[in-house]
Amino acid sequence: MKMFSQEHAKEKHTITEATKDVKKTPTLTMTNFDHLEKLRKRSTYVAGSCKEIRDRYNEQEDGLYYLTTANGMVYQTFCDMTTAGGGWTLVASVHENSVYGRCTVGDRWSSQQGNNAELPDGDGNWSNRNTFGAAEGATSDDFKNPGYYDVVAEDMSVWHVPNNFPLEHWNQAAILRYHTDNHFLSLYNVGSCSNRGPAIPIVYDHGDRVSTRMLYGPNPRGEFEPGFITFRAINNERAAMAICSGVKPITGCNTEHYCIGGGGYFYPDQCGDFPSFDWDRLGREQGWSASKEMTESAVLLFYR
Repeated sequence: MKMFSQEHAKEKHTITEATKDVKKTPTLTMTNFDHLEKLRKRSTYVAGSCKEIRDRYNEQEDGLYYLTTANGMVYQTFCDMTTAGGGWTLVASVHENSVYGRCTVGDRWSSQQGNNAELPDGDGNWSNRNTFGAAEGATSDDFKNPGYYDVVAEDMSVWHVPNNFPLEHWNQAAILRYHTDNHFLSLYNVGSCSNRGPAIPIVYDHGDRVSTRMLYGPNPRGEFEPGFITFRAINNERAAMAICSGVKPITGCNTEHYCIGGGGYFYPDQCGDFPSFDWDRLGREQGWSASKEMTESAVLLFYR
C-alpha cells in the first residue's frame, strides 16, 4: 500500500510537471512572436543609414535593419548600434575563401579572372556599383551592399571576425575592432608607394597596437606602424592594395603581406583578396606570412 502511494505520488508529480510545461509553451511562443514582431517592425523604418535609424527611431540594439537608397532601393544590412555611440552601417566584407587561389573564383575584391595585365582593375569592386552577398553571411563570403556607394559618411569602422561566425556573435568574436573619429572620408586621396592614400588614426574598441602588430609576420612588423587604416598602398611591384587594415606602411613597400584587396594585376604569387598573407607557404624567404587568426578572419567595413 505504501509502495502504491509512493508510485501514485510520483505519477502525480510527473503529471504536474508536464502540466507546467504545457502552460509554459504559450508564453514561450508569445515571447518569440513578440520578438519577431519587433524585428519585422524594422522594415517600416525609413532611413538611408544606421545612423539615421538611431537618430530617428532611437534604436540602440545591434542587428539587421532595412535601409533605403537615394533612388528607392530597399536592402538589409547589419547595424552596429553600440560602438562609440552607435549608428555604424555595415557596407562590405572582405572574405578570403582560399589563400591557395590566386585571383580565382571568390576573389571579388581583386579579380576572379586571373592575374591579367589587360585587366589591371580586376573585378573593379572597390570603385563600381556592383553588389553581392548577404549581410548575415558576411563572415562566410564576400559582401557588398548599396550602402557602399550610397551612404554619406564621415568615418569608418573595421571588425576582423573569424570566418563563419554567426551574426549575433560578431562583436564578441572579433579579434580586432576599431574606428576613425576625425571625419576623414571627405579627404580621400590616392598615391604611389612613396605617395600613397591617406593613413587615418584609429580608436581601438577591442585589441590594441601590440595585438595588431602580432597578427602579422615578423618581417612586415618592421615596415608598418599599427594604429591606422591606410588607403591605396602601392607595393614594390606597383600593384595597388585597397586598404591596409589597422596599419600604416612606414618603410619598404611590401604591402602585399599586410594590406588587402586591389586590382587584377599583381606579381603572380601575390594576386588575391589577401594577396600574400601566406607567403611562407611558398617555401621562399620566411617570416612574411600573416597569422592564421588574421588570414582566417573576414574584414567587415562599416560607415557612419
